[in-house]
Amino acid sequence: MDEEIKILLLPKDPNDNKNIIMEIRAGTGGEEAALFAGDLFRMYNRYAEKRSWKVELVDINDTGLGGIKEAIFSISGENVYGDLKFESGVHRVQRVPATEGSGRVHTSAASVAVLPEAEDVQVDINPGDLRIDIFRSGGAGGQNVNKVETAVRITHLPTGLVVQCQDERSQLKNRQKAMKVLRARLYDAKLKEQTEHISAQRKNMVGSGDRSDKIRTYNFPQNRITDHRIGLTLYNLLNIMEGDLSQLIEQLKLADRTEKLQASVEV
Repeated sequence: MDEEIKILLLPKDPNDNKNIIMEIRAGTGGEEAALFAGDLFRMYNRYAEKRSWKVELVDINDTGLGGIKEAIFSISGENVYGDLKFESGVHRVQRVPATEGSGRVHTSAASVAVLPEAEDVQVDINPGDLRIDIFRSGGAGGQNVNKVETAVRITHLPTGLVVQCQDERSQLKNRQKAMKVLRARLYDAKLKEQTEHISAQRKNMVGSGDRSDKIRTYNFPQNRITDHRIGLTLYNLLNIMEGDLSQLIEQLKLADRTEKLQASVEV
């Protein structure tokens, strides 16, 4: 009971109840990396379905062969950020690609970013700092005549951040979605500064959110998934790829609470 009380007394992350913007990008590995990024996209969509969360696509760049170079989407529901905040980082896959004739196992990667949605009051964006370009859905450039196919690109001039949305058939809806992503990215930059300050005081290994870190390996020949931050290995990879992420997420939460509890004892 003493240990449970200590955990309950730990400060709760104020962002846990926020909705998120998730970004998945193919990394090293060519078409196989794009296929893996597509698998991750489907995995998170299936997990969201199991949790009765709402998924809205913002922008996607697919390869036409079942893979994706980049996908940006929002997930809304109860405790979304609290469940998925530890997914940020580099995800590595080891498997025999469908295009591999000799049966050799290849290693490729995809990166995932999980950004808590920011409210207007949390991020102050000066309209004068924005450049807004309109282009036809499916390709940049040219004057858009058909409003049904209007896409929006927003550039935040002070930071150089560029966000675009062409998923909706309405220019207004595309602009609203793009602004949502821009606010989330700017808010995430503020959070990263705070996290770096905290990390200077304690290890903060689980929740560092450093997207250059390899956080997890998906080994298909052995049906094995390993989270390198907490040394956890599970042999139910195929189920996890179908969206059965609950056990993995709970272990990450437990490790984070344990780490914070240890830090509070040391203080």
